[in-house]
Amino acid sequence: MYKFKTLDNGARFVVKEISNRDSISIGIWLNVGARYETKAVSGVSHFLEHLLFKGTKKRTNDDIKEAIEGRGGAMNGFTSEEFTCYLVKVLSRDMDIALDILSDMVLNAKLDPGDIKKEKTVIKEEIKLYMDLPNHHVQEMLVELLWPDQPLGRNLAGTVETVSDMKRTDISGYKNKYYNPANIVVSASGNLDSDRFFSSCEKYLAAARPGIKSSYKNASEAQKRPNFKSLSKETEQAHLAIGIRAFGRGDPDKYALTILNIILGGNMSSRLFKEIREKRGLAYEINTHTKKLNDTGAFLISAGLDNKNVIKATELIMKELKKIKEKTVGKDEFERAREFYKGQLLLGLEDTLDQMLWMGEHLSAESKIPAPQEVVAEIEKITPDDVRRVAGRVFVDRRLNMAVIGTADKSGEKNISEVLHIG
Repeated sequence: MYKFKTLDNGARFVVKEISNRDSISIGIWLNVGARYETKAVSGVSHFLEHLLFKGTKKRTNDDIKEAIEGRGGAMNGFTSEEFTCYLVKVLSRDMDIALDILSDMVLNAKLDPGDIKKEKTVIKEEIKLYMDLPNHHVQEMLVELLWPDQPLGRNLAGTVETVSDMKRTDISGYKNKYYNPANIVVSASGNLDSDRFFSSCEKYLAAARPGIKSSYKNASEAQKRPNFKSLSKETEQAHLAIGIRAFGRGDPDKYALTILNIILGGNMSSRLFKEIREKRGLAYEINTHTKKLNDTGAFLISAGLDNKNVIKATELIMKELKKIKEKTVGKDEFERAREFYKGQLLLGLEDTLDQMLWMGEHLSAESKIPAPQEVVAEIEKITPDDVRRVAGRVFVDRRLNMAVIGTADKSGEKNISEVLHIG
């Protein structure tokens, strides 16, 4: 199903051939992201991602864009806490040129001082933009509570100050340290021949000098009681974000946690959606999702609602969290959630881009890629008692955090803190 190859310098490749497609998707993954940064250069991973699109020693910014878009393709990049990825989706005939361009960006970025100066302004405006979006800003406040005074608790883009102070030597030093074959995974999916793909990978990446595999300090979790933080701001809606620290992507309870997420807020049949929106009419939007990192993670709840409803909604959310860890989920509700999980998993892997992301993330993080049917088999083993057990493991006060942006005054904040408990 998946075909692998590793070069002598440590670069790893994986392919999934899907012959009945016109497209291929290719991603070059670097095992480095925001949690590898020091406070002084917070945001450097994201800054570097921007700069790689600005040109290489032999290609300008226009050359890069036109070579992909002029063939009908698309390209992008993203930075997370643990990865940076540069990706393209092109017609299958353009596999070699796409790989040539991506590898050139990763290995030979120009990092021109003029581009760095201009991009500082762009990124600072990006940071300010998200600060003006309360539904986004509240998530940044929440991660500060979940992982205080450590890289995971900082904004992925850095701050206006760190970006302003960043020097070319900071950026190039960071790139030289982490952008080496030991941290590179290339994943590709679609209508391509694996042997041809591996040959192209070798042509463009074999000359890269070996380096040291990246590492980071594990997350610290010393919380003892619920944490709450609010920001008073004139908004039409209050924006509420609850985060309950969970566990990492390799934990055996990860599948049960996902079913728990679906039951509580993963779709329109979920308990919180029905209780907060359908039954009480307190919010237009309420949802839950999980965040899985290598050594830690979180169960996250978000809602946008009238400022006067924040306390009531918080109280009802806490009630639902307590209920699901005290009473086993019924058979019908559990089966619906499990079928939703399996269906969304398989539907989410139909596109070549989705397949590339699945393979790249798993191989980068875990050095293995589960077949979707293997995951389905693991999901089948989960029982309602597992869901209740995991709810009891995760939903405890010492993991609970909440951030709110809205117009609540000090007395309102006190009332929120009083209902913010799950035992």
